[in-house]
Amino acid sequence: MDLQAINQELASASPAEIVKWALGLGKKSILTTNFGPGEASIIHAVCEQDAKVPVVWIDSGYALKATYQFADKVIKRFDLNLDVYTPKVSAARRDAVMGGIPMVDEPEHAEFTEQFKLEPFNRAMSEHQPEVWFTNLRKHQTALRQTLDIVSMSSDGVIKVSPFFHYDDTELEKYLQDNDLPNEEKYYDPTKALANRECGLHTR
Repeated sequence: MDLQAINQELASASPAEIVKWALGLGKKSILTTNFGPGEASIIHAVCEQDAKVPVVWIDSGYALKATYQFADKVIKRFDLNLDVYTPKVSAARRDAVMGGIPMVDEPEHAEFTEQFKLEPFNRAMSEHQPEVWFTNLRKHQTALRQTLDIVSMSSDGVIKVSPFFHYDDTELEKYLQDNDLPNEEKYYDPTKALANRECGLHTR
């Protein structure tokens, strides 16, 4: 696959056109979401064209009440083909006997991230075996993402498609408003702590 040529072709395409291109590959697809800010955009863009695409949510058990309420609203609106993956260690058990959430600069944080994000994510990928992975990466979010593009390839050969890759926050907000989509800004990911920090999913 010539990623450079594909990204040149899709550079000025709309999210809907990018999704149509990816679905046109005829490959097994999944969509991942954290039900964070702006996530209704990619759910809308993908599920409007194929409502049967599996939607994978890694629910750490540490999401905010607002996130769970928002997720419930979006799940019902789009009747998502949802597959929820949870850690093998519950948040309550972790808090009770393992000291809760370690700080990002503590050595225990890597183990925490493995338990609550990477292990369930890897389990999801192993069970679904996708060839195409829809994700809501955007270029401006982190230093790593600035090295990627609309279409990239994960280390295990999965085609990663980010329909809103070149959207800034203003453009994403307009997409949400134009399509009457809900949003929720209250969000916290304990494996990242900081919005511009990678948790490991996109470095795999």
